[in-house]
Amino acid sequence: MTDSTPQPAMSRLDTSVPHSARIWNYLLGGKDNYPADRTAGDKVCAVFPGMVDITRHSRAFIGRVVRHLAQEAGIRQFLDIGTGLPTVDNTHEIAQRVAPESRIVYVDNDPLVLVHAQALLTSTPEGVTAYIDADVRDPERILRTAGQTLDLSRPVGLMLMGILGLVSDYDEARSVVDRLLDALPPGSFLGLNDGTDTDPAYVEAIRRHNTASGAVPYTPRSPKLIEGYFEGLELLPPGVTTCPRWRPEAEPWGTPPEVSLHGGLALKS
Repeated sequence: MTDSTPQPAMSRLDTSVPHSARIWNYLLGGKDNYPADRTAGDKVCAVFPGMVDITRHSRAFIGRVVRHLAQEAGIRQFLDIGTGLPTVDNTHEIAQRVAPESRIVYVDNDPLVLVHAQALLTSTPEGVTAYIDADVRDPERILRTAGQTLDLSRPVGLMLMGILGLVSDYDEARSVVDRLLDALPPGSFLGLNDGTDTDPAYVEAIRRHNTASGAVPYTPRSPKLIEGYFEGLELLPPGVTTCPRWRPEAEPWGTPPEVSLHGGLALKS
């Protein structure tokens, strides 16, 4: 792993304040969370029970994006920013199942994520998996450190899943995306999703969470603003859509549901 060691990371861990990665882990049924995270998650679900569906559909969307990039697009390098706590079928597991030589760099700024990543995000012998302890708002540092593992002169699959809502200013969030993409060559891809303001109950639940939890505020945005992140790129069909309806896999339950989570995948040409 890269850039940090477990002891300093754990010394920065404040379990009294909820963190988005640990709340997400709790909502996915994980065990790597604390009472403050569970309380925050329960309060969101009390107002908006569909929050669990959003977490599950986000996870499934990530899997479909990574499989497409590895199987269909031939991507062998991934920069996954805002990875969260390791669960099942992480980016490196999906990519290296297709191509064992794949190289993956994860980025997050939760000390607990760092410790778990160092223990659990292990690579195939042919590939590499590394972790950067950094904030999404510092793309230059992310790129500088990722360049120790990835060849940034070759195509990269850039993953920004559920992270840009934590950047409250939309112009700053757009700038983060632009600065990251500017450093990547043609043939790279942007895979991105984020919560949207399409369900009033979801918006109200997030508003209450932002007001009461003490965690970094999250900002749901309109689907049109989500589309703005892909400006100048070639969006793959079906474009930006609610995540369960982005290239859904065959299932016996009919049309996938609508959720307040939109995303897409686009090529830098």
